[in-house]
Amino acid sequence: MLKVDKIIEGGKAVVSLSGRLDTTTAPDFEAAVKESIDSIGELTLDFKGLEYISSAGLRVILSVQKSMKHKGGMKVIHVNEDVMEIFEVTGFSDILTIE
Repeated sequence: MLKVDKIIEGGKAVVSLSGRLDTTTAPDFEAAVKESIDSIGELTLDFKGLEYISSAGLRVILSVQKSMKHKGGMKVIHVNEDVMEIFEVTGFSDILTIE
């Protein structure tokens, strides 16, 4: 299960995830982000509560990052050790801005 919380203020959005971002939940995450991507210039993904991410979740993150690259940018914050290890193994740690 995945919980997605979104806060949009002044052209900036913070999307907080908690739970599992996998094949089942990736479409929900994608829909939540894509519906507001046109109205924002900066996106922060807060992974404080994210326990697991699958390749389906990585695909959505890559797609969102490509969309945001032309708008102002995207960063990922509060990444736990397990998710960070997946980012490192897949090379995502090199292409994402992680704080």
